[in-house]
Amino acid sequence: MQKKYFFFDIDGTLTNYNTGELVPSAVETIAKLQANGHFVSICTGRAYYKTIDVAKKAGFRHVVSNGGYCITINDKVVENAPLNKEKAVALIKECQNKGYGVLIAPSDSIDVMMYDELFFNQVGFRQEPTRYYLDRKLNLDDIDIYKIYISVPKDKESDLTLLNSLGHIRFVKDYLTYQHDSKQKGIERMIELTGGNLKDVVVFGDDVNDLVMFKDEFFKIAMGSGNPVLKEKADFVTKATYEDGIQYACEKFGWI
Repeated sequence: MQKKYFFFDIDGTLTNYNTGELVPSAVETIAKLQANGHFVSICTGRAYYKTIDVAKKAGFRHVVSNGGYCITINDKVVENAPLNKEKAVALIKECQNKGYGVLIAPSDSIDVMMYDELFFNQVGFRQEPTRYYLDRKLNLDDIDIYKIYISVPKDKESDLTLLNSLGHIRFVKDYLTYQHDSKQKGIERMIELTGGNLKDVVVFGDDVNDLVMFKDEFFKIAMGSGNPVLKEKADFVTKATYEDGIQYACEKFGWI
C-alpha cells in the first residue's frame, strides 16, 4: 500500500462542531491509518498549547499548529515561529496611536501582555482562558510576538492602514485576532522534515479557513457538513463529520 501523509483540521473535522467532542470513529480511523503505515498529523490554526491535549486524545504524535508555523514531530516541538516582528510592531503602534486596545501574546501560551487597560475598557476580558500581565513600560524589542488581539470594531477596521499586513481573523465580534494563517506551509515543512512527497498528501477540512491547505497538488477531502465554498474546491466530499465522514472516506479509498 502506498504510504500517504494525512493532515486533519480539528474543529468540525475531527470534532463534532456542535459539541466540540472528538468523533469516536475518527479516532479509531487515525489508529488504523497509523497501523497501516500511513503518516497522520493534525493541521490547525490553533496555538500549540491549545492543540496538544486534542492531539493526545486523538492519538496524534505529529502536529502542525500555530497556523502552520509550529511543527511537532514524535511529540517534540522542533520549531515554532512568532509573527514577523517588524510588521507586528508597526501594527501595534498604529493601534496605540488610533486609540484601540491591544493585547500581545509573547509566547505560545495563555499569557498576554498590555501597556494599559484600554482593551478591557473597550471590550472586557477575552472569551477564553487568559493570563494578563500589565507593563506600562513594555519594550517590544524584548519580546517575541505570537499573537495580537485588537479591540477594533468591525465597522472601524478601515481605520487601520496596516489591517492586512498580517493574517487575521475575527473569532468574536468585539476584537480582531492576528495570527499565522499558512497551514499549507506547515504541511510542506512537515513533509520536508519527514522525507515525504507532496503528491502523497491528503488533507481533510470543513470550513473556509481550510482553503489555504486545499492546494492543487494535495488530495483534498471536505466534510459533508462543511462550507459549500470548501466543497467546491475538494476532490472528494465525504459524509458529515457526525456521520463518520473521516472513516467513510478512508474506507472508500482503501486506506484502512
